[in-house]
Amino acid sequence: MKIAYFDCFSGISGDMCLGAFIDAGVSLKQLKNVLKKIPVSDYTLTSKKVQRSNFISTKVDVIINKKNGKKKFFCGKWSDIEKIIKNSSLHNNIKEKGLKIFRRIFEAESKVHGKNIEQIHLHEIGAVDCIVDIFGTLICLDILGIEKIFSSPLNLGSGSIETEHGIIPVPSPATLEILMKLPVYSKGVPFELTTPTGAAIIKELSSGFGYIPGMEIESVGFGAGNRDFKNWPNILRVFIGNETEAETYQNESIIVIETNIDDMNPQIYEYVIERLFEKGAIDVFLTQIIMKKGRPGVKITVLCRENDLGKLADVLFRETTTIGIRYYKTERKILKREIKEINSVFGRIKVKVSGNRNHVLKSIPEYEDCKSLAKKNKVPLINVINSAKTKIT
Repeated sequence: MKIAYFDCFSGISGDMCLGAFIDAGVSLKQLKNVLKKIPVSDYTLTSKKVQRSNFISTKVDVIINKKNGKKKFFCGKWSDIEKIIKNSSLHNNIKEKGLKIFRRIFEAESKVHGKNIEQIHLHEIGAVDCIVDIFGTLICLDILGIEKIFSSPLNLGSGSIETEHGIIPVPSPATLEILMKLPVYSKGVPFELTTPTGAAIIKELSSGFGYIPGMEIESVGFGAGNRDFKNWPNILRVFIGNETEAETYQNESIIVIETNIDDMNPQIYEYVIERLFEKGAIDVFLTQIIMKKGRPGVKITVLCRENDLGKLADVLFRETTTIGIRYYKTERKILKREIKEINSVFGRIKVKVSGNRNHVLKSIPEYEDCKSLAKKNKVPLINVINSAKTKIT
């Protein structure tokens, strides 16, 4: 399987994506020819080699044809964008993905401004250059035959930016809304590094965030950002290649939270565990321990992603008798997994399949599905589980 890894150490924007793919070998002429399928003609697409802090990279520019000294924009409503794309002759899968990316942007702006989505006019984001950035990126993925994308955590930058709504902090409210529940950080130069368009592209397309996956690299593209910072390479690196057998395991950084309790009604633990899972815990388990003076106690252990630490700590402080927690960052290896559905004699059952693209290492029927079907069919639970196992291939 051909995959791509986006190294967003200096953020991500739409033009950086295009620059990286052209730098990696996509023909600008071929990209232009496919973009002609979109009924938009008020622009010129160019690329050139530039230097970003001593690194040679490719800068792509969407030059908008001007009218009366101003950029010519669409009206900028969701229905306008949707109509333009649906009337294009692009492949349906590119249309669908592109509209999902645009929808994320509109929904973010709608929430930030407290308006209905059709009341939002994206004068900047709804411009021709944004259409080219989003659909150009999808076209490049199609040209290169890339089936799956992974990404590093996103560097947001810092400081403030000037917009038509005035001066706002980095990240912008729309960017922040789009990036909810994704791993982000701020480092380096005091400028905006991740734009709303870049954020929407990577959120919609990425299958996971973390270290570079196991792959045999065929090419690397360097896409240049607008600014050239001193001692900071403002580029997006995209690694392109084939997934390798080493990708049987995925590496992931997680947070482990622990707290010891010896003075709480044990009936409360079930509710605490439910609340922790509701707030994003990956796993929760209890361990019996002996505390000072020989008192029996319980250690609550919570596994979570770094951006969920605050919410889960709040649950522990509010819902238990603890007055302190400890936490630390650790690494883990996990099998890749996906959920499939099978038809058993008792009904449809979800199955968690773990392994890699060539080898299924484990297949486990979902307990809740099996329990529900056992009750519905008035049969022993073990019969439903065994029936599911016979259908797993």
